[in-house]
Amino acid sequence: MSTYDVVILGAGPGGYVAAIKAAQKGLKTAIIEKEAIGGVCLNWGCIPTKSLLKSAKVYTQFMHAKDYGIDVANKDDIKPNWKAIIKRKDRIVRRLTGGVKMLLKKNNVDIYEGFGEIKNKYEIIVNDETIKTKNIILSTGASPILPPIDGLKNAYDRGFVMTSKQLLDIDEIPKELVVIGGGVIGLEFATIFNSFGTKVTIIEREDKILLNVDDDVRDAILKIIKKDKINVFTEATVNKIGDKNVTYKTSTGEEKTIDADKVLLSVGMKANLKGYESLNLKTERNFVEINDYMQTSLDNVYAIGDMNGKMMLAHVASHQGIIAINHILGEKETMNYKQMPSAIYSFPEIAQIGYTEKEAKEAKLDFKTSTFPVQANGRALSANETDGFIKIIASKKYNEILGVHIVASNASDLISEAVMTMKLEGTADEIANAVHPHPTMSEIFNEAAWGIVDKPIHI
Repeated sequence: MSTYDVVILGAGPGGYVAAIKAAQKGLKTAIIEKEAIGGVCLNWGCIPTKSLLKSAKVYTQFMHAKDYGIDVANKDDIKPNWKAIIKRKDRIVRRLTGGVKMLLKKNNVDIYEGFGEIKNKYEIIVNDETIKTKNIILSTGASPILPPIDGLKNAYDRGFVMTSKQLLDIDEIPKELVVIGGGVIGLEFATIFNSFGTKVTIIEREDKILLNVDDDVRDAILKIIKKDKINVFTEATVNKIGDKNVTYKTSTGEEKTIDADKVLLSVGMKANLKGYESLNLKTERNFVEINDYMQTSLDNVYAIGDMNGKMMLAHVASHQGIIAINHILGEKETMNYKQMPSAIYSFPEIAQIGYTEKEAKEAKLDFKTSTFPVQANGRALSANETDGFIKIIASKKYNEILGVHIVASNASDLISEAVMTMKLEGTADEIANAVHPHPTMSEIFNEAAWGIVDKPIHI
C-alpha cells in the first residue's frame, strides 16, 4: 500500500499547483484526476474560451479593416471557419495540459488517473487500489446548477440546453443563442458568438447583470453590448424551455417567448462532492466550509478552488493550494480576497480588484475616486480601441489604493499594476510619480492617480 504526505484530488489549477509546490517542499505527493489534467480551466474554461475570443477578435478586426485604412474587396468572403477555430482551440489545450503533466512528473508527483473515493480521512480508493495519506486536499471544483425549470431536463438531455463546457464543442455557430444568466460566463460566451454573427439574448433574473462589478463599469459595458446588438433582459425569470424556444416572465408578469438554436445555462454552481460522503464535511450554500488556512471541518482535509466558493477563479485556486501546502508545513499564511484581481473577457475587457464604490460606501470608508477615459489615451486612439475607462478608489487620508476598476481592451493585463500596488499598501502618489512609458495603455493608471493626488494631465 502506497503512503503519502499529501494526496490531492483534482488536477485543475488549484490541485496541480498544490501538488507541484508540495513536491518542491519535499513532501511525498500524489494527485488523482478522473478526467483531464488541467481541470475545467485548461480543458473547458479559461484557456479554450480565450482561444475562441482571440479568433472572434481577429474576425471582428477583419470586418472593420476599413477603420484601419485597409481596403477589403468583399467582406462577404471573410467567414469564420468554426471547425478550424475549434481545432486551434484543441491544439492549444493539448499543449498546455501536456505541459502540466510533464511538470507534475518532473517534480516526482505520482499521478493516478481514475476516480478517487475517500474511505476515511487517511485512506483513498482509486482504481481498486487503496492509498494512505497524512493529508488530503480536495480540488474537484464545482458543477453548474440545473434549476427546476419546466422542460429544462429534457432540453438538456437532447442537447438544446448546454453548459459552457458543452457549448465549447458544438458543431457549428448557432444563428440564435439564448443565455440564461447574466454573469461572467454568460457575458463571455455572448461576446464570442455575437462577434461571429449570432443573435444573442441574455436573460437575467436579478435587476442587473454582473452583480459583483462596480456600478460605473456595469453601466459602461451595458452601453457597449447593447451597441453591439446583444439583447439584455433583466428582472426576467425563465419558466419554460420548449423544443426550439425559451419562455420567460417579466417583472410585470408578462410572458414572452424567444426562439433559439442553442441555450447556454449559466445560473450558478455547486461543489463536486461525489466520493467524499464518508467525510461528512460541513457545507454552506452548496460549498465546503473552510477556515483561513483552507482546512475543512476535518483538520487534515483541505478544500481549495471552486468547491469552497470563496472566489471562483483559477488564480485564486492556485494560491489557495499554496496556502494549504504551507499550512501542512506549519506556516500560517492567510488570503486577503480584497487583493485578488478578477477579469471578464468581454470586448472590451473588464478587470477589477478591491472595493467597488458601493462597497466602500457600505463599509463607511473615507474615500475619493478618480476616473480617466481610455479615449484620452494616445495608444488607445492608435489602436482604435477607445471604449472604457479606469477608476481608482483611494483613502482620503493617505491616498492608499482601495480599489481599481478598468474597462479597456487589455484590462486583464493592466490590473496587475493595481495588484502589486495594493499588496505593498501603495498610494496614488507613488503611482503618479512612477514614470509610465509613452505611448502605452498603462498611462491611464498614471493619469487616474494624478486625479487622486491633484488633477489628471491629459483631460
